[in-house]
Amino acid sequence: MTAHHPLIGALESRHARWSGLRRDLHAHPELAFEENRTAAIVARTLRAAGIEVHEGIGRTGVVGVLRNGGNDAAIGLRADMDALPMTEQNTFAHRSTVPGRMHGCGHDGHTAMLLAAAEYLAETRGFNGTVHFIFQPAEEGAGGAPAMIADGLFERFAMDAVFGLHNWPGLPVGQMAVHTGPAMACSDSIDISIRGRGAHAAMPHLGADPVLAGAAMVQALQSIVSRNVAPVDCGVVSITQFHAGEAYNVIPESATLRGTARAFTPDVRDMLEQGIQRILRGVADAHGVQAEAIYRRGYPPTVNSEAEAAFCARVAREVFGDTHVHTAFPPSMGAEDFAYMLERKPGCYVWLGNGGGPDAAGQPGHEEGGGCMLHNPRYDFNDRIIPLGVAYWTRLVETWLS
Repeated sequence: MTAHHPLIGALESRHARWSGLRRDLHAHPELAFEENRTAAIVARTLRAAGIEVHEGIGRTGVVGVLRNGGNDAAIGLRADMDALPMTEQNTFAHRSTVPGRMHGCGHDGHTAMLLAAAEYLAETRGFNGTVHFIFQPAEEGAGGAPAMIADGLFERFAMDAVFGLHNWPGLPVGQMAVHTGPAMACSDSIDISIRGRGAHAAMPHLGADPVLAGAAMVQALQSIVSRNVAPVDCGVVSITQFHAGEAYNVIPESATLRGTARAFTPDVRDMLEQGIQRILRGVADAHGVQAEAIYRRGYPPTVNSEAEAAFCARVAREVFGDTHVHTAFPPSMGAEDFAYMLERKPGCYVWLGNGGGPDAAGQPGHEEGGGCMLHNPRYDFNDRIIPLGVAYWTRLVETWLS
């Protein structure tokens, strides 16, 4: 990786302290809305830098406010703080000290980078306007972003646009991906209950088999994407659970299927929901069973606004160099609750390369400081990218609020 902007080199002298903070957060992971220790560290660090601090927004969220000059313009920068309910398999010194809890997605690194950028901007003050540093709880499925919004995030802290950043394993260190339009998909949950008629396994003609019906439903649901979604659009329906029966020789009364549906656009999202209901009715009728589907809409698609995406790409090219910024990088079918903030404000969510890649056997391949895919029990945030993220945040603020 070549440091394209002199700011990256200037930030290297602070790297050891920032990576120490990141590793401390990694060793003490906290789940959604339980980020009390993390939030206290965030608030203490911001105050020490002379930044105005507001706590308890969205339960455990923190917002730091830094003003400089007389410009009325303001922006928000967001980092997530929560960890995952999983057991870490790493053995390095900063591994999780909490059983069944792990920073398996790099939120420890996101928090450290935004804190470091806040410190640096408070010291250098090379901007004219207001920066809101948003430290959000509960990104991993519990909806910390809508909780902060419901708590008056955008009313209490007026901002023209909001920006987010996520590390991305497999994208080389020193590179960034910026999407115009969808960056990540929605994530909706599906609960399907099938009611049949129990019977002896030797006499299936006397029953109505919910297992056979369920198997047909799993197969048929795949036709929604393959035959209803246009080939140029994207959608995914994944049935991930199938629960039925207790004995070898009993056809059970009922079965339960669960899974998720994902899409990048509202139209495809609607099509998936309607298609699931239609197919379940037809398959249930064909098998003489009853089926009910509960479709719960979760995080919406994460959609970057065009002008803000172009702005972020321009800043990224300045920091990393033209050839290290990807504007045609494939979006992800994963989901992200920064989407709720982008529904309320223009903005852009970018991916910063975390390095790593598959080993000779094609496995994700852990390296200390990066290498594994997100949510892998051997994942670790790559501390080498902290100055890169800080440089990007700094130049974004200095450029927007110039």
